[in-house]
Amino acid sequence: MSQSIDRSKTRRITGNIFKGSVGNLIEWYDWYVYTAFAVYFSAEFFPKGDPTSQLLNTAAIFAVGFLMRPIGSLLLGRYADRHGRRAALTLSISVMAGGSLIIACTPGYGTIGVWAPIILVIARLLQGLSLGGEYGTSATYLSEMASSGRRGFYSSFQYVTLIAGQLVALGVQIILQQILSEPDMKSWGWRIPFVIGAMGALAVLWLRRTMDESDQFSKMGSESRASAGTIRALMKHPKAVLTVVGLTLGGTVAFYTYTTYLQKFMVNTMGLPKEVVSWINFVALLVFVVLQPLAGMLSDRIGRRPLLIGFGILGTLLTVPLFLILEQTKSPIGAFLLMMAGLIVVTGYTSINAIVKAELFPTEVRALGVGFPYGVTVAIFGGTAEYIALWCKSIGFESLFYYYVAACIAVSLIVYWRMAESSKISRIEAELDAETR
Repeated sequence: MSQSIDRSKTRRITGNIFKGSVGNLIEWYDWYVYTAFAVYFSAEFFPKGDPTSQLLNTAAIFAVGFLMRPIGSLLLGRYADRHGRRAALTLSISVMAGGSLIIACTPGYGTIGVWAPIILVIARLLQGLSLGGEYGTSATYLSEMASSGRRGFYSSFQYVTLIAGQLVALGVQIILQQILSEPDMKSWGWRIPFVIGAMGALAVLWLRRTMDESDQFSKMGSESRASAGTIRALMKHPKAVLTVVGLTLGGTVAFYTYTTYLQKFMVNTMGLPKEVVSWINFVALLVFVVLQPLAGMLSDRIGRRPLLIGFGILGTLLTVPLFLILEQTKSPIGAFLLMMAGLIVVTGYTSINAIVKAELFPTEVRALGVGFPYGVTVAIFGGTAEYIALWCKSIGFESLFYYYVAACIAVSLIVYWRMAESSKISRIEAELDAETR
């Protein structure tokens, strides 16, 4: 009988995590389609100029989208802590669908002039708002739904689906590159992936409405719920907030450097063909996806802190040499191996950062606590990484960016070294233990 109950509980956990994760995948697909297809539509939205200038413009709008992420994490984090994780996740996917549809339907600069980039900015602001709320709420939901002793494994699917969203975007890009010519891609083909994203988001909207609410939120008392999700409540946990900022800083810069900027680096600096770069990124990210749950399981055995420290040390020491070697690499295989080396290092952060943050906060401010300080840090450092890299290149000192990335990781390493092992002081486990007493 107990085995039957355990199997039923496992199926329930797996089903809900799948529903939450597939929505996260579509959200991140919609977000990454922009950067994956920027090399094609940058000329469509801006006046004629050299390719680096046009990419700088699209990178600036990419960064602008990040500015809305703290606002999204604040608004939807508060909503999730007061009205439930499921309600907030359903709302976030609706907003993302709207942003993708706007980009897909917006005419180019040649048709409506300056309104084209203005509308593009508005669409990215909507997507940034959605994604800001998605991260904190999704990380909280996966962490709360996971079973004790396997939270590292289950919460790693936050980045499994995040990266899978980028993989799907790259997969769509590769397929379109095979069936459409370069002029067609630049003229209208780039709109197809945004239409796919909007349709996928609408399908997920229905799926998320069937998810269970997490037990932690459902059992939260009316008194706690009345004060939940406020900045005042969050400020009662200043150490946890600063820890989230510190552990995110180096991780977000490294993540966006290796998964977003590196695609443009291989085309713009290394001179590799776009089609070859798409395949390099696709295969490397596919391996990266597989690494996430493996590292998550490892953290359930040895703790979260050793993985973070490993990322901090290796990221600080290896980033500059990796990029200096990449500059001189003309072999696609060599480029893949070097990219893979960077992604293996970054796995120490990506696989467990969701659960580490969730373990720091109580239920009544968990979604806000996970999302808001993370969103602020990502907006300042992650969202500007690509722009800073392209700016360094435009002034002839591209290598400055490599040192910038290494320095950001070094700052986070100090935080990793000084922080406590989150699995040992987990607020999630402490609350569950209190309920059983």
